[in-house]
Amino acid sequence: MSSKQSILEALTQVAVEPQAMPKIEIGPRIDDLLGQFDNSLTTVAAKLHREGGLAGLQARVDELIASGQQVISTVDGIKGNRETPETAHELKDIDFAVIEGDLGVAENGAIWVNTSRLGHRVTPFICENLLLTVKPETVLANMHQAVERITLNQGEFGLFIAGPSKTADIEQALVVGAHGACSLDVYLV
Repeated sequence: MSSKQSILEALTQVAVEPQAMPKIEIGPRIDDLLGQFDNSLTTVAAKLHREGGLAGLQARVDELIASGQQVISTVDGIKGNRETPETAHELKDIDFAVIEGDLGVAENGAIWVNTSRLGHRVTPFICENLLLTVKPETVLANMHQAVERITLNQGEFGLFIAGPSKTADIEQALVVGAHGACSLDVYLV
C-alpha cells in the first residue's frame, strides 16, 4: 500500500460523522428599513437619493451629459449619451453607468444586481462612477432575506454591490475608487 493510500485510509477511520448545518433564525429589524438602508449606504461611502425617482435621476444624468460626461444607461426610462457598445473594451471611457438594482439590503447597504440586463457584465466595474436604482419595496432587512429572494438562471451573473470600490493598506489609509467605481449614488424609484 502506498503512503498516500495509507494516509487516506487512516483519515476515513477518524472521519467525523456529517452534521446538518445549523438553522439560523435571526429576527430582522424591520423598523424604518429605508432609514437603515440610508445609514448603511453612508457607512460604505455611498449616497441615497430618496426624492425625485426616475425624473430626478434623469435630471442628474442630463446635468452630467451637459458637463461633457459619458453616461451609459441600462435602466428603462433613463437616457444617457452612449449606447451599449459591441465589445466591453469600448466601455473604457464611461464616466457614469446607470444600472438597475434588483433589491437592497438595509443592514449593510448592499444592492443585488443581476447583470443579465447590462449588455456587458463588466459595466459596474469599469465605469468611473455608478448610479444604481432600487425600488423602495425591494429593500429587505438583512442578507438572510436577500439570499432567499435572489435567483440566477443558467449562465447569468449577479453580485452584491456595497458602495464604491475601496481598499485600505497596512497604514490604514482608505482609498476609494482603487479598483472600480469611485462613487456610488443610489436612487429610489
